[in-house]
Amino acid sequence: MSKIKFGWHMPSFAVDNSSGATLVRQMANVLTKIQSTFDTAWMDDHVQPWAQFVPRETDVLECTTTIAHLATAFPQIMFGSMVMCQSYRNPGLTAKMAANLQLVTGGRFILGLGAGWMEEEYLAYDFDFLKASTRIAQLDETIQIVRQLWTQSPANFAGEYYHLKDAYCHPKPDPIPPIMVGGGGEKLTLRVVAKHADWWNFHQNSPETYAHKLNVLRSHCEAVGRDFNDIVKTYGAEVVAIAETEAEARRIAEATPYSDNYPIIGTPDQVAEQLRPYIDLGVEHIIVRCVDFPSTAGIELFAQAVIPQLSN
Repeated sequence: MSKIKFGWHMPSFAVDNSSGATLVRQMANVLTKIQSTFDTAWMDDHVQPWAQFVPRETDVLECTTTIAHLATAFPQIMFGSMVMCQSYRNPGLTAKMAANLQLVTGGRFILGLGAGWMEEEYLAYDFDFLKASTRIAQLDETIQIVRQLWTQSPANFAGEYYHLKDAYCHPKPDPIPPIMVGGGGEKLTLRVVAKHADWWNFHQNSPETYAHKLNVLRSHCEAVGRDFNDIVKTYGAEVVAIAETEAEARRIAEATPYSDNYPIIGTPDQVAEQLRPYIDLGVEHIIVRCVDFPSTAGIELFAQAVIPQLSN
C-alpha cells in the first residue's frame, strides 16, 4: 500500500469575527506548524460565506489569489482548490489561471473543480444558476477545455455551452496539474469523474456510504473504459475534534457550528480508528478540518499522533 497523504482544509472565511488580514496570519501560523507533516492545503472557492452561521458581512478570502500568496511562503506543501466552481469563471480563464498557478508555485497546484451549488452566491454575483444537470454538463465541457488549452496550441472546442477558437495558453503548465472533481452525485457527477478526473473528492459521510459511492464510480469507469485504479481517491473529514481526552474532544465538537454527517471525534487513537476504514477502502489522501481553529492544538496533535499511526 502506498503512503497515505494528508491535507488541511483551510478556512475561507473568518471564524472568530476577525478580519481577513488576521485570517491570513492565522492560516500561515497553522501552515508553519504542519508544513513538515502535511502534504497539501486546500482552499474553498466562495465569494461570500458559504455557512449560514456567520453574518454575510464576514470577511471571505478568494481562492486562487490566496493560494498564490500562501504557496509562495510555504514551498513544501502542495495547494489545491476545494473546489473551484466552474460557473464563476470562463473555462478558458480557469485554464489560464490554473496554468499560471502551476508556474508560480513551481508545480504544486491541484485544480479541484465542481459544478457549483450555492444559489445565494450565484444570485448575488449575477452568475447564471442553471439546473444541476446543466451545471454538471458544463463542468464536463470545462474540463475538456482546460485540458485542451494545457496541451494544444491553438486549442479549439465546440460544445453545447462553451467554445474555444484558436485559443492559446502559454506558458503551458509543466507538469500538468492533477484535476480533482468533487461530488458524489451518482448519475451525472461520478460519470464526469470517471471520464475526466485524475482525483476524486467525497466528504462528510460514513465509510459505508463512501464504499457505495466507490462501487458507483467503478461502474461508471467500466462503462467509459477507464481504469478505476487510475483515479486518486480522497476523503474530506469536515469536522475533526481531537484532544488528549475524549471528554475534551467532545467539548470541542459541541462548541463548533460546523456540521458533518460523520464527525471524527476523540483522542488520537480514536480518531485514527475512525479514519482507518476509509484507508481500507482505498482512500489515498485524507483532508481534515480541525474545528478548534484558529488554535493549532488540534491539528498539531493530529500531525504528531494520528498521521504516524495511519502512515504505517
